[in-house]
Amino acid sequence: MGWSESHSRTGLDAGAAEFDELVRRRGAQQVELAELAELLRDFVDAHPEFEVPIDRLATWLARLDDEDDC
Repeated sequence: MGWSESHSRTGLDAGAAEFDELVRRRGAQQVELAELAELLRDFVDAHPEFEVPIDRLATWLARLDDEDDC
């Protein structure tokens, strides 16, 4: 079961269409985390109002394997 199916069943489908579009358009691509980090930096440079949530996302991604942070 994918993210959109599991979250739409619980009523948490905010943003599901955007995630579905990302999967539809780019789902077959593989990206290195260093490349993703650079894309996120470019996004924040263009949209500084999103700096805090993007920083939180980057921190969350960096710490996925840390048992204490889950």
